[in-house]
Amino acid sequence: MTDRKGVRPLLAPYAQKGAVPLFGPRMIKRTFDVMLAAFGLMASAPLWAVIAVAIKGEDGGCVFFPQERVGLGGRVFEALKFRSMRPDAEALTGPIQAAEDDPRVTRVGRVLRATAMDELPQLWNIFVGDMSFVGPRPLRPGEVEIRGDGRVIPLRDIPGYERRHGVRPGLTGLTQVYAPRDIPRASKFRLDLLYLKRATFCLDMKLIALSFWITGRGEWEARGRKV
Repeated sequence: MTDRKGVRPLLAPYAQKGAVPLFGPRMIKRTFDVMLAAFGLMASAPLWAVIAVAIKGEDGGCVFFPQERVGLGGRVFEALKFRSMRPDAEALTGPIQAAEDDPRVTRVGRVLRATAMDELPQLWNIFVGDMSFVGPRPLRPGEVEIRGDGRVIPLRDIPGYERRHGVRPGLTGLTQVYAPRDIPRASKFRLDLLYLKRATFCLDMKLIALSFWITGRGEWEARGRKV
């Protein structure tokens, strides 16, 4: 019910027939990604230093947390993040999505995750071609979804999973901006596929602008609507 009443009305403008497919040659999108990522890396350098000191000062652990993610064509790459959880966060649970008020998240991590600053190092992944600014969220190999009845479902078994890999994964995207955080992955995958089908340059620019707005409000960890 959440999918029908909470998400689809927001996306109606993008689902109309006649929308332009993935905008222009892919080289245009890639050139935009490289230029914006290069600018972002240079402009955010002082912020990296501040974040690194804060993370190191809280528990003395590693500043960065590299994660394997699945990208274009199903290729696995190493995504960089600022560490926002305890060093032993996945020792017992394995790769699962963070829950509301997750005790594994550190104090500094809560600020980083709310503003998406933990993903700032992924500007490098965009620069080298692992990711794009806009696209489906990159998922982890072997990641699972725990259903309400206790069943553990591998994400690769959920319809739409493989088709998401037709484009580079994104730092932000239609699903990241519009989908409530706790809806089923099947619903999120449908939004990812809608992006693949209806993406335009204007939509990408709107999603990037909305992402900055969400960051400014510190709403990335909101469980409901962010916009």
